[in-house]
Amino acid sequence: MERISRESRAGSGRGAATPSSALPRLFEQSRRLLTLEVMSTGGPPLFVVCKNCGSEVSPYITECPYCGTRLRKRAPKLDRHGQIAGRHRHRQLAPSLPRLRRGEIPGIRHESHPYATALFVSLGVIGALLWRTNLIATGNLVVLGPTGDRWWRVLSAPFIYDNTGYAVLALLVIAVYGWLLERRHGPVVVLALVLAGGAGGLALAGQVGTGLYMGGNGAALALLTAWAVPDLSLRLRRREYEGDLIGTGVLAAVVALMPLAAPSASWVAAGVGIAAGLLLGWLLTRIHH
Repeated sequence: MERISRESRAGSGRGAATPSSALPRLFEQSRRLLTLEVMSTGGPPLFVVCKNCGSEVSPYITECPYCGTRLRKRAPKLDRHGQIAGRHRHRQLAPSLPRLRRGEIPGIRHESHPYATALFVSLGVIGALLWRTNLIATGNLVVLGPTGDRWWRVLSAPFIYDNTGYAVLALLVIAVYGWLLERRHGPVVVLALVLAGGAGGLALAGQVGTGLYMGGNGAALALLTAWAVPDLSLRLRRREYEGDLIGTGVLAAVVALMPLAAPSASWVAAGVGIAAGLLLGWLLTRIHH
């Protein structure tokens, strides 16, 4: 009896010890399964092990709360999905802007100076003064019939004026619309329009007529028309536009009718200037849009 009671006590002792010893094992297996499940789904790890004390701590801290050991330099970054971002992810560089120029305001685009327009207006003023003062023989600088071997006349004639009103109006249009175009497209476009409408128009006028032609009505109409083409295209499509087409149309009509008041202004040059402005303005609109 005494032996049986001892065995029963030992059996009961082993039976009582079995659940208590199995709990840590069960907890460890559950933790490992949960860790494997999280890592298999791509989620962040549940913990990291401190190399000093062996404690399991959060992966989002930099120091161990038990022993104070430094775990990492900085906390990991999380992406938009809540996962730890990769270590080798390339950092996106912020767009850099050049240094502010003199007189430039932050947030406002710097506007270049209209050097080409200022040059053409200055040449027109000088040409008008030369005609009035007779300092040089201006007859060799204007178009009188076919130029022949005197090709420089088609380059100088657009800047010579024998009428003050003609000079004021033409130079005003060149200054305003040349400045607007140069700010929008640069000086090369202004130069091309002045050569096509001014020099080209007077060259053609000398070929088809026998009068004395000079002045920049063709250049003025070329600049004005090229500037108005984008707004005209928007107006035809019934969309909003920013320019003043009514005022531009009035100026275009006055400059186009200038040969009625100043015989040295050519009808042919005016037509060539309008055609050149429409063509180049349409090309620029197609390129930019």
